[in-house]
Amino acid sequence: MSFDTLGLSAELLRAVASQGYTVPTPVQSQAIPLILQGRDIMAGAQTGTGKTAGFTLPMLQTLATRPASGAVSNGRRPVRALVLTPTRELAAQVHESIVTYGRHLNLKSLVVFGGVSINPQIAALRRGVDILVATPGRLLDHASQRTVDLSSVEFLVLDEADRMLDMGFIRDIRRVLKLLPAKRQNLLFSATFSGEIRELADGLLSNPASIDVAPRNTPAELIAQKVHPVDKSRKRELLSLLIGKNDWRQVLVFTRTKHGANRLAEQLEQDGLTAAAIHGNKSQGARTRALADFKAGKVRILVATDIAARGLDIDQLPHVVNYELPHVPEDYVHRIGRTGRAGRNGEAVSLVCVDEKDLLRGIERLLGVTLVSEIVPGFAPDPRVRAEPIENGRRGGGGKPKRPGEQSRHGAQAHHRPAGRSGGARRRQGSRNTGTRP
Repeated sequence: MSFDTLGLSAELLRAVASQGYTVPTPVQSQAIPLILQGRDIMAGAQTGTGKTAGFTLPMLQTLATRPASGAVSNGRRPVRALVLTPTRELAAQVHESIVTYGRHLNLKSLVVFGGVSINPQIAALRRGVDILVATPGRLLDHASQRTVDLSSVEFLVLDEADRMLDMGFIRDIRRVLKLLPAKRQNLLFSATFSGEIRELADGLLSNPASIDVAPRNTPAELIAQKVHPVDKSRKRELLSLLIGKNDWRQVLVFTRTKHGANRLAEQLEQDGLTAAAIHGNKSQGARTRALADFKAGKVRILVATDIAARGLDIDQLPHVVNYELPHVPEDYVHRIGRTGRAGRNGEAVSLVCVDEKDLLRGIERLLGVTLVSEIVPGFAPDPRVRAEPIENGRRGGGGKPKRPGEQSRHGAQAHHRPAGRSGGARRRQGSRNTGTRP
């Protein structure tokens, strides 16, 4: 099958061809015809499989060929399509795709997110746009200032829909929905959908078509996954060894906390490795520069929180390292999905200490596989170190792992409490600054 069999216009086919694409991916070949038919969509596909083009192309086609259903009194273009994303980086990336594929069409688009001045966004909205890409927090800022009118929206797209519908965003999403017309086409795309999210999504969709182009919540087959057991106190030493010994030139490293990302980037710099950190507390300018330097090869290691697990499309990124495992198993899928994209091979390495064994088991249950475990010579975990609970990204005792018989700073011996889904839910509620006002 080729793109010209999907019902796309000559202008869109020309734009697709200019990007070097001739054959649609499975999610594109299934989603594009259904969206052109006006169907609501709930699409699950592995990361790096072209989901963005899967909704962007048919949306552009429909908007370009169908007259606007409404218009603002002063004659400016009404917002006809709204794309919501959980992070600024993903919003910018989606908007870039819309600009690329819509270059030959008479449509205007705009991306709005926090961390930058709102005034240029207000000016652009006043001039009128057809397609608006936004993070929920900044969109609601515009709504409160009456600088955006969403009453004519014909398309609502939730990209990374599982994240948009979880506890970190659902209140904002519900506020946005009240600003939209009841009659619209809804498109939900994500790499992962839990059962709970699917039930919640059903309330947003009208007779939706469900697309699952791979087993649910599975990473790309081209990603080689490996676990290295290691004591927490030696993770940084092992990471530096792996990068140096294997001559990894471009590595995306994930931590659970912003402070941890900053600290690790500084330590790697001390080891002689160029590194930068990216997370929600960084200014948008700093985040943009760090990502640009990483893509250009000026920075060898990008240390990130889960803000980078969604939407960062880095061409031919070869290595992803989980310096710390995520609380929520689905986030593991999104993290390692930054590599192995567009048919290329990738490698995902997880450095797992004794505290993270329950988190690892949760990931393996989600994937339905047991990950290959390999102890690096000289880094075998100390069997005397016992686990401590991981609460909201911090150790219960606040320090290094306790040995048997040691007491915590509160005087009681440390006891292991499994970290699971409920802990992840609490973390999401307590970390709204990573998404609610991006």
